[in-house]
Parts: sequence; structure tokens; C-alpha cells
Amino acid sequence: MAKKKSKSVSFDAMVKFFMQHYNIPTKKDIDRLAAKIDRLEKRMQASGFLDKRRTSTAADRRAAAIGVRPVSDSDTVLEVIRRFRNGVGFSDIQARTGYNDKKLRNIIYRLGKLDRIARKRRGIYIAR
Repeated sequence: MAKKKSKSVSFDAMVKFFMQHYNIPTKKDIDRLAAKIDRLEKRMQASGFLDKRRTSTAADRRAAAIGVRPVSDSDTVLEVIRRFRNGVGFSDIQARTGYNDKKLRNIIYRLGKLDRIARKRRGIYIAR
């Protein structure tokens, strides 16, 4: 008996099969998603949602009053620590910045991890 020649599968059909089987998005899917995102952004802009800023802190308002660009909370704490060459205590930093305990501890922890400040002794910090 003669062997029948089978029809070869086209490369395009094989790619299409794998894309459907593994849920790989096509260019058409990506374009549809981009169009939806654009419509959502337009709605947000029309409603004024994108124009709303976070509430400003006291430090931001003071900086705006003298015409200086607002800085991050970490920068504010680092600047306070830099002013004291022999180190500054936690309570002094808290009094000068007005931040609560939790926020200030988190900022000091992050600055320490970034190696921007060092702990001289318990509760006393110096800038590097």
C-alpha cells in the first residue's frame, strides 16, 4: 500500500494554536487594551480626579510660602540631622519636623539602610 501524503501544517496555524493554547495576547488585544486605558484616562481627566493632589504637610506649605520646592520627608529629616555635627536625638528630630513616632522611626530606618545616617548611640543619629 502506498503511503498517503498528509497535508503539512502551516507555520501560521501552528503559531495561532500556541497563542490560543497559552493565552498569549495578540497585537489586536494589546491595541484594544490601550484604547480602553485611553478612554479611562480621559474620563478621569474630565472628572478632575487627576488634578487632585495629596494634602500637603506643614513642611510643604512652609516651603511653598518661601518659594522653595517641597522636599520629601526623608530629605527633611536628613537635613535636620545634618545641622547637628555631634549628633541629634530622636526627640529633637521629632520636635523640629513634627512627625509622629511611627513615621519618624520608619524614615530613620530607611535612611540607615541607605547608609545616609549612622547611629552614634541609642537614639542619637549623625549624618554620613
